[in-house]
Amino acid sequence: MEGRLMYLKRIMLFNTLGILLLLSWGLPHLMVWTDLDDHIFWFFNDLISPQGGWWDDLLAILNHRLFDAASFAVMGVLFWYAMHRDPRPQRTRRWLGIGLTMLLTAALMALLTDKGIRYGHPSPTRFFEHARHLTDVVTIPTKDGAHNSFPGDHGLMLMIFAGFMLRFADRRPAWMSMAFVVLLSAPRIMVGAHWFSDVYMGSLSIALLILPWLLCTPLAPTLVERIGRLIPGPATR
Repeated sequence: MEGRLMYLKRIMLFNTLGILLLLSWGLPHLMVWTDLDDHIFWFFNDLISPQGGWWDDLLAILNHRLFDAASFAVMGVLFWYAMHRDPRPQRTRRWLGIGLTMLLTAALMALLTDKGIRYGHPSPTRFFEHARHLTDVVTIPTKDGAHNSFPGDHGLMLMIFAGFMLRFADRRPAWMSMAFVVLLSAPRIMVGAHWFSDVYMGSLSIALLILPWLLCTPLAPTLVERIGRLIPGPATR
């Protein structure tokens, strides 16, 4: 009974934070997110030079498809690092279970946000008529806009990864995963493919409302254990 109450308190805390985020964005008289979005977008958009330059090339590289692959590689290395630091027996099987549970969670949440959220809006580069477009000044194939940028799907996947690290890894890789949420989601915001609120209101509120029901209860550990049992191989590592 005491354990269930502890789970419920944690879930209610995170869900309340998620609801407050939604309210801070949804109430018409609160213009906090609108002003913040505009200021952040124009700050970085003004740094794009019409003649091109090293900064423009760097932004293009950071928003290239290969950088997305590099981001997944970074998460893979951090995942291996967390597994390597786990002193418990059967750590390989356990962490394979964690990885598969995380991938299943990411797929279901991506489907939920894609099919379940009716609201959407264009990225700032497509909203503002006079915005500078990175694709106009660089030759590197890159992404600087989206027809619908809400919520930040890239940011949500990073938050799911960080949530699982906070639940199953020790302190160092857990904090590193949280830092990577900021670092790896920043390029989309800097280039204008996402509003700041797409990630830190949209993605974060979804994560705070859904993930606690999985990670703050025995559900995730139970799934990890059962999936781990299905994985063939030695159980002693």
